[in-house]
Amino acid sequence: MMGKDRYDKIKVPDELASVIHHAQKRATARKHSLRVMRFASVIAACVVLLFVVNIPSVANAMSKIPVFGKIVQVLQFGEGGEITDGASVGTEAAENTLKIHFSSGNEPAANVPFYTVEQKSAPNRLIFTFNGTRQFDYDTIEKDLLTLPMVKDVYRNIILDDSAMRFVVELKDGVKHSISEYKDPGYLELKLTPTDESAPPHEVFSIRTGEMVPGEEMGMLEEQYPEEDISFIKTASGKFIAVIGEYDTVDEAKNKLNEISKHESYNGEFYVVYLCQ
Repeated sequence: MMGKDRYDKIKVPDELASVIHHAQKRATARKHSLRVMRFASVIAACVVLLFVVNIPSVANAMSKIPVFGKIVQVLQFGEGGEITDGASVGTEAAENTLKIHFSSGNEPAANVPFYTVEQKSAPNRLIFTFNGTRQFDYDTIEKDLLTLPMVKDVYRNIILDDSAMRFVVELKDGVKHSISEYKDPGYLELKLTPTDESAPPHEVFSIRTGEMVPGEEMGMLEEQYPEEDISFIKTASGKFIAVIGEYDTVDEAKNKLNEISKHESYNGEFYVVYLCQ
C-alpha cells in the first residue's frame, strides 16, 4: 500500500486542468476544420462539373483535349506500324505539328498501319507511304499540311496498289523534323522546327526523266524498275519527273545510268542532271 499512498499524495499542478481543457478545444477545432475543408472540396468539384456541362463552349473545348497514347518510337526516316487492312486516315494540324490519326469503323485504331518514311534532298522532302489504308481524304491531308508555315509544297504520288497511299511533303530550307509513333490510340505526329542556320550549298547529281502528267505512268515506271529507289518530284508546271539517286560526282551518276541502261525495260527515258543544292 506504500506505493498507492505515495501516488495519492502526489500534488497535481493547478494549471494542468486548464492545459488539458485547452488541448481538447484545439483538437475539436482541428477536426471541425478538416471536415469543413473536405466539404468545400466536394462543393468545388460539383461547381466545376456543372460549369463544364452547362456551358457548351467550355464542354466543346474540353472534348477536344487530345488523349495521348503510348510512345512507340521517334524517327526521322524508316518504317513502323502494324499490318492492317481498311484503316481510315485523317489529319489534324496545329502550329508546326501535324497529327495523322487512324480509325477502324467508328473506333480509333489501336496501332498505326504499316508505313515507311523516306527523306530526300534536292529538294528537301519527306515521302510517306501507308499500307492497309483504303479510305483517306487526300485533299484534307494536303490542306492541313499546307497550313504549316515550314511546308513548301505537298503532292500525291500514284502507286498501283489500292490499299496503299503515298504523298510527299516538301520542306522549306532550314527545317528539321521528327516523327513520333504512338499506340492506344495509334497515330503519327510530324513535328517541324527551324534550324539555326541553312546548310551550305553543294553539288548534287541525279538521274531523271522528262516531265510526265500525274497518273498510272508513274506507278508503272516504278514497277518496271523495282530494284531502283525511284521517287517523283513535282515541277513548277504541275507535272512530275522521276528521280533515281543523289550522287556527289558526275561519274557516279553516269555509272549508275550505264547500269540502268542495260535493263530490258529501258528505252532512253533517263539522263543525268546537275543541281546545286
